Amino acid sequence: MESITKNRQSPATLRAMIARAYGADQVPHEQSKDWVSELGHGWFNVAYRIRLRDGRQVVLKIAPPPHVEVMTYEHGAMAIELAALELIGKHTGVPVPALDYADRSHELCDADYFFMPYIDADNLGIVKDTLPPDELDAYNEALGAVTHELNSIRGQAFGPLAGPGDPSWRACFSRMIGDVLRDGERRAVDLGYDYSLIRDIITAHGDCLDEVTEPRFVEWDLWDSNVMVRDGRIVCVIDHERAFYGDPLIEAGFTATDLNAFGDPSAFIRGYGHAEFSDNERRRRRVYTLYLILIMIIETNYRGHADTRQYDWARDRLHEVMALFGKDPS
Repeated sequence: MESITKNRQSPATLRAMIARAYGADQVPHEQSKDWVSELGHGWFNVAYRIRLRDGRQVVLKIAPPPHVEVMTYEHGAMAIELAALELIGKHTGVPVPALDYADRSHELCDADYFFMPYIDADNLGIVKDTLPPDELDAYNEALGAVTHELNSIRGQAFGPLAGPGDPSWRACFSRMIGDVLRDGERRAVDLGYDYSLIRDIITAHGDCLDEVTEPRFVEWDLWDSNVMVRDGRIVCVIDHERAFYGDPLIEAGFTATDLNAFGDPSAFIRGYGHAEFSDNERRRRRVYTLYLILIMIIETNYRGHADTRQYDWARDRLHEVMALFGKDPS
């Protein structure tokens, strides 16, 4: 996917990065062909698939350049991912990439980067339309179980993995969605609704957030496009830069309980093991879906998308979410 946040580097810089991470003897020969290719499926960071001199394949992930403005919640995203990988590896059995090397010195390029082994598997988001329904259901059920295991990690406060956090989920989430709205206002992004109306909705439903009292690790961005599968099982979960401590009910897999456009959530919920939603949980879910759709609209401006399909699609979803709150377009 094309985005102005992708921090592409020259072959010479990539070679210098390889030398620093793996040693000069692993830098591909000058005459070597096809030693590097860009993995174009992501929206935010640039990622390269690289073949080292000994034949090993690795992935290099580079954070956005500092001169490109990103949304508030995306600041320090690569540091969040590194912290998430450490937490997941220490506290769960969820398969995530190994970290080969990370460099935050900005000596070779103007942003953080890290190397990890290449995962030889299929991206579920890419292949799902080719799978038999029962196989896709099995993967979604497994994804629910994986998400539940990730949510078993407990935090000390709500918010960033590295802190400082908020003592209450209501304070934390109000800050999070407030940041998103300010990001939209700063770029004058047209939502089709007054920003003040969105704020009024959040205030009116803030009490339902008080039910959440224990900070849990939330992956949040765990869509099928961040799941690698092979031979009927999930072999790796990738892209952890949006993790935080919060309410597990905000996880991506639950979004379809509010909006049909996100598919059938039954297999995910079965794998997660969640019982029927209470009234308060349904209210929280609607607020979380509102948060997600606002990001999907506003980020198109920050990504510099010339193609308006995501913006148009997300605007349609916002109408559906607002209808859940009994609101019509302004």
